[in-house]
Amino acid sequence: MNTISLPEANKHHALVYSLDKYQLVTHTDGEGLITYANQNYLNVSGWTPKRIIGKSFWQMFSDHPENQVIANSIWDRLLTGKAWSGKIEKMTRGGEPFFVNTLAVPNVSSTGELQSVFFLELDITEDIRLQEKLGDIAFIDVETGLMSRHKLEQVVNESIAAGTHFSFVYLTIDHYFTMKELQSQECETQLIQEFTNRLKRYFQDSPIARIDTNSFVVLTAFGDWYIQGFYDFLKQQPIYLSRNAQTLSISGGIVRFPEDQQTYMQLYTVAMTAAKDVISQGGGRIASLSAQSHKILNRRLEIDRKMLTALDRNSLHVAYQPQFDVASDQITCYEALVRWEDDELGVISPDELIPIAEENGLIEEIGAYVAEEAMIFATKWHVAGNDMSISINSSIRESLNPQWKDRLISILHDTGCPADKVYLEFTEKFALKAEEEQSVLAQMSELQSLGLQFTLDDFGSGYASLRYLQHLPISSVKFDRVFIDALLSNPKTQMLIEGLIQLSKKLNLYTIAEGVVNEQQFELLKEMGIDAMQGHFIGIPLPAEQIEIK
Repeated sequence: MNTISLPEANKHHALVYSLDKYQLVTHTDGEGLITYANQNYLNVSGWTPKRIIGKSFWQMFSDHPENQVIANSIWDRLLTGKAWSGKIEKMTRGGEPFFVNTLAVPNVSSTGELQSVFFLELDITEDIRLQEKLGDIAFIDVETGLMSRHKLEQVVNESIAAGTHFSFVYLTIDHYFTMKELQSQECETQLIQEFTNRLKRYFQDSPIARIDTNSFVVLTAFGDWYIQGFYDFLKQQPIYLSRNAQTLSISGGIVRFPEDQQTYMQLYTVAMTAAKDVISQGGGRIASLSAQSHKILNRRLEIDRKMLTALDRNSLHVAYQPQFDVASDQITCYEALVRWEDDELGVISPDELIPIAEENGLIEEIGAYVAEEAMIFATKWHVAGNDMSISINSSIRESLNPQWKDRLISILHDTGCPADKVYLEFTEKFALKAEEEQSVLAQMSELQSLGLQFTLDDFGSGYASLRYLQHLPISSVKFDRVFIDALLSNPKTQMLIEGLIQLSKKLNLYTIAEGVVNEQQFELLKEMGIDAMQGHFIGIPLPAEQIEIK
């Protein structure tokens, strides 16, 4: 039997100690679930031992499609029993990027089955940040010699000020991160440089910027037909890597100044959106944004621009949609829905307003406004002796603020609203974050202890809805209107809804169906045992002054 001598054992111990002291070390099982992370990794990533154990390898990356492609390609290689090494971007628990040089070593059974993976990483974030800072100062992309995105913004703004007509062309290399995994580091650099050379040759004397790993912007006076010809030019000019011809596919978006948009951010946003539309349709084209997409995006930009003014001028108001309780045969709750009517934009619904407010940071102010109005409404019913509840939609951006709970409690006190008359609705996106963030869960638990109740919205539409029922303080579920729309036409949907109702009842959960628009849906859901219904058949959202308090 082979043994390790004492000196050899000491050397082995010293090596392990050295790695653990200076490197970021993690270990996963064969399914990619983390079983160990050393203190260095915890310090850099912001995770705690309790929260990271059991998380997946993929959750260490951002949920951006490009980063998930990288994670999948790494894991695919490990499944073959081969080690992987390279530079990757990961995300801290708080959502901030950090960069590491990684060596991933698989442990494979005698039958070729992946049993575990050992990850050894070196934090190179400071080096990356320094390189980016130097590049920003010089306004030059170090690898290609093209303009940086900061220089691009300056050049675009100068052209706008001069009134120069030009096309803003956003280009991205399709399937870049998949190709990258098949190449060495040298080939990856060569690929980018060769692509850059072809950009320069085709768009002669045009300003060109590299704005991301595989994304570029060209400013050109050429028309759409010439810009779109760059795709064919690439096909005719393959790139040779390790003596193998590599034909590139690209996706791109074109937007014109001043015909389409008038500011740098508008040009950038519209061109990137056009490219994403192309990618969603399979890629391999350079196209202008469709007239319909232009209309939608312009409206979105205008909503964003006017939102702060709307808040300042009290242009927002709250409408209340009734919720019918089957057992009592009456309305027992109203859902508070924010509305905004603008002279130019018309009515802006919550589906439009909320996502934009989450992006521009105004969601907390809007959420506080809706909560205060809704609790005033509920208090009036309470004073009149009516047992009426109010349902308020909650945003994940609101809950991440440590003051979220205190703000709601303050509004309860100021309005005199009974806490047990308030339901907070949240989506699966909220639930996922609440499950990850101990602070959010703690705030939810404290609000529940005061009497507030929580409703899981769009129940059944997400992949993890059932898991949230175990871990979060949920007292009611609201079925996604997609299911209700198909209720009368799809027997499987009927069986699914009926099964979910029965499951919910066993878990002592109050069940609500939203989007009920006709009597047939109403009667069928009633037969299935639903607790409550909401939708235009029950009643449309109305301002408080149009609702009679009984």
